[in-house]
Formats: sequence, structure tokens, C-alpha cells
Amino acid sequence: MPSFLRRASLWQRLALLLFPALLVVTGLELWMTRHDALAAANAAYDRSLLGALKSIDANISTASGGLSVELPYTMFEFFELTASGQVFFRVATSDGLVELGSADLPAPPAELKMGVPAFYDATYFGEAVRLAAYRRDLDRAPAGSTGRSVLIQVGESTRSRQEFTARFVRSAALRDGLVLALLLCGTAIALAAALRPLSRLAREVEARTPDDLTRIAGTDLPAEVRPLVDAVNQQMSRTQDLVTQQRQFLDDASHQLRTHLTTLQMQADYARREEDPAQVRAALDALGTEIGRATRSAQQLLALGRSDTVAVEPAEFDLAALLREVAVDLLPLARAKRIDLGIHAPAPEFFAIADRGLLREALSNLVANAIAYTPAEGTITLFAAGDAAGWSLNVEDNGPGLGDEERAALGQRFRRGARAGKGGFGLGLAIARSIAQRHRGELRLEAREVGTGLHAIIWWPRPVAS
Repeated sequence: MPSFLRRASLWQRLALLLFPALLVVTGLELWMTRHDALAAANAAYDRSLLGALKSIDANISTASGGLSVELPYTMFEFFELTASGQVFFRVATSDGLVELGSADLPAPPAELKMGVPAFYDATYFGEAVRLAAYRRDLDRAPAGSTGRSVLIQVGESTRSRQEFTARFVRSAALRDGLVLALLLCGTAIALAAALRPLSRLAREVEARTPDDLTRIAGTDLPAEVRPLVDAVNQQMSRTQDLVTQQRQFLDDASHQLRTHLTTLQMQADYARREEDPAQVRAALDALGTEIGRATRSAQQLLALGRSDTVAVEPAEFDLAALLREVAVDLLPLARAKRIDLGIHAPAPEFFAIADRGLLREALSNLVANAIAYTPAEGTITLFAAGDAAGWSLNVEDNGPGLGDEERAALGQRFRRGARAGKGGFGLGLAIARSIAQRHRGELRLEAREVGTGLHAIIWWPRPVAS
């Protein structure tokens, strides 16, 4: 579509698309009207020519030995009146030795069949004429001639035909112009009436407050507009859910950060009041621990906000390499608790399609959670899987595990398990769940098939082929 048409209003688009089409249709209709009018005029005037031709033929006689014609003058006078011009005739034998009337009338363009009249157009003394010609056999050849047949021609000026056709076409043009004007006016009125609900809808939307995300009423709207309104309502519903989610996130984040800041302030005040160096050192150690927890909390909050809002950019990457990268990053944390952290990949290179950065964040949080809740000298295994439906990242540990109710509830923000110790914030699983959902997938928390522990799975589907 041309750029100027994309920028045009609905009225302008209709004018640019409909008006030329109507003009073409009107022009075609006028051409057909002229063609039909000319055919009708020729048919009517040709009947008059044929009548004059037969009148002359009926008055041809060879009884006297020569060729005689009694011309129907009264008919010719009436014929000249209707033809608005001169009328010409010619009667001649086949050998041309006997000839009456206008001897130089244009001859027929083709050989005539006996007893079959023919009509043709020609020019006579610089004027367009219409002629009828007829050839028949004579009872006997006239004296002084060997011709046994006679040619009869009658012609008239085409001025009256042209004037009739012009009047007919002018009348049709005026009629079609009036119909076109009425059609355009009717279309404009109908379009204005059809767009009135859209104008009402625009006024209602403009009158809304910035935080009003209620559904738009689809009543009294054209059926063609309702899918658009439904799509807008769906988008507004998603936006409302996102706004609610962000408000909850801000409330939870502010509460979490206020708790850390309050704790830090109390510990700093205690350190300033304490005179015992050992107690001051203990307070500073606690202060450093709390700063680390606050830093970890802020990082997770930022990761959670990023997982909710950042655009997902799927691309092909190696899942096996991602497992190795996360395992190497968190290996020091696992070694501090003497945890056996291992990986298992179906192949040295195992490719999938997703946003690698977001999945790395999700997998890191799952592994960090597993390290936090797995007892010393425990085992954590990272592995990837894939099938025709999609791919998955898996983290399996032999820790205390979770009950059915806890597995169903965990993954919500700031929600922690009953066996959670100090230091967690309930955000790791929420981050993983949010990232999985952004990939149209899900986070599954299942019990291990053998022994105690938890099996966390991030699953997402294969992209739909376009």
C-alpha cells in the first residue's frame, strides 16, 4: 500500500479507492450507452431507408421497353424531414448503360447478394451518409442495355442520427452524473452513520483516567470493529495484570529493602554505642553479613524485574555449554558445603532455541537454591533434555525435598518452604517461574523418583513454524 494511503483517513481512503472506480464504471456505462444508442438509431433509420428502397423497387417497370421509375415524392419529402438533410437515390442496370438518379453515389463495399438488401456508411461530397443497396433480376433487359439485373441505392445524411445519438448520450450523462452524485452523497451519509459508534468509542476512551483499564463495551459497534475491540480488551487485561504484578512487586521489594535497611541501621547504631572492641567487631561482622544479604536481595529483585519486563530474544544456543557455564560459576559455593555438583548432557553439543541470558539467570537461581537447601556432602545434578514438544533444564538434589502442598505454592514471590533456613528471600523460584512463562513454558517442582530431594524442571516448547 502506498505511504500516502497509509497515512490517509478512512474518508480519504474511500475517496481515493471508491471515486476512481465509480468514474471508470460511469465511463464504461456511458460508452455502452452510446454504443446502444447508435445501434438503436441505425436500426430505426435503416428501416426508413429500407422502406424507401422497397418503394422505389416497387415502382420500377420495363413494360415500355426501357427502364422507368415512378418516384414516391411524398415519401421522399417525409424522409428528408426525418433525416434532417438530403436524400439520394440511384437506379442502374448491371451494365451501367441505363442509370437514373445520382450516378456518383458510392458503390457498395462488397458484392451484393441477389434479393438481399445491404447497409453501409460512406462519404458523399464531404458529408457522411448512410446507404442501402439492393440488387435484383429484371423481367427483361431494357432497350439499349444488356443488363438483366438492376441496382437500387438510397442514401441519407447521418446528421439526424448523430444528433439523436448525441442527445441520447447527453441525457444519459446527466442521468449518470446525478446517480453518481446521489451515490456519493448516500455513501457519505451511510459512512457517517456507520462511523458514529467509533466516534462515541473514541470519546469514551479519551475521557478515561490514566489508570482506568476496564473493558471497552462492544455494544452498538459494527461487527467488523468488534474483533479490534476484543483485541484491545485482551491487551488491556494483560496490561492490567502486568500493572497489578508490578505494584505487588514494588510493594514486596520496598518491604524487603526496608527490612534490610532497618537491620543495617540498627547494627550500625549498636556498633557506635558499644565500647568493647570484641563486640564492635562482632557487630561489624554482622553488618557485613547483612550487607551481603541486602546485595543478594537487590540482585534478585533486579533479576525478577528484568525477567518480567525484558524482551525475550530467542536464538539457537548450546544447552550443554550453558550447563557447564552455570556449574563452573557456582562450583565454589558447592565446594564450601562439600556438595557434589555434576552435569549430564545428552551430547557434547545439545542445541535449543530460547533467550540464553534469561535461561542462564533462571538456571543459576535453581542451582543456588539447591545448594542452599541441600545438606553438606549432598549431591546436585544438572541435566538437559529435549523431545519433539520442547526442551527442559533440570536441577535434581538429594536434599530434604518438599511436600505436595509446598511444591504447589512455591514459585510465588517471597514464598519460602517450611524447611528454609536464614538467608533466603523466596525469589529464586519466582525468577525461574517468570522466565519459563516468558518462554510460554512452565516451572515444575517434582519429588525425586528415588530417595528424598527435589527435581526442578524449566520446560519450554519449540517455536511454532511460520
